[in-house]
Amino acid sequence: QVQLVESGGGSVQAGGSLRLSCEASGFTYISRCMAWFRQAPGKEREGLAVVHTQGDDAIYSGSVKGRFTLSQDHTKDTVYLQMNDLKPEDTAVYYCAASGPIPWGCAAPREVDFDEWGQGTQVTVSS
Repeated sequence: QVQLVESGGGSVQAGGSLRLSCEASGFTYISRCMAWFRQAPGKEREGLAVVHTQGDDAIYSGSVKGRFTLSQDHTKDTVYLQMNDLKPEDTAVYYCAASGPIPWGCAAPREVDFDEWGQGTQVTVSS
């Protein structure tokens, strides 16, 4: 198992930026997919971006592509989500997630493919 802790959420005005962090601990030597999801009140959890721990070619959902960037620091076992040009509709709880062992790469993030989750960090964007 791997444990995940998100941080970096907060309140920001529309057009602002935030960077979320997801620090992993435990069996971090296992090759897996790491992803960011979000869930707004009354809405389903939405996959935003995913990357393999042994690569840096992230896949993004259409709703955030061009504004959000996923990156990782392999030496710190930490994944980041840089969020620019934030909009009120980006308001949600943002979650980091890890898949089981996957040595060969990642596909577009689907909730069913991830079984380890952080507790979430709130992002609130005001107009």
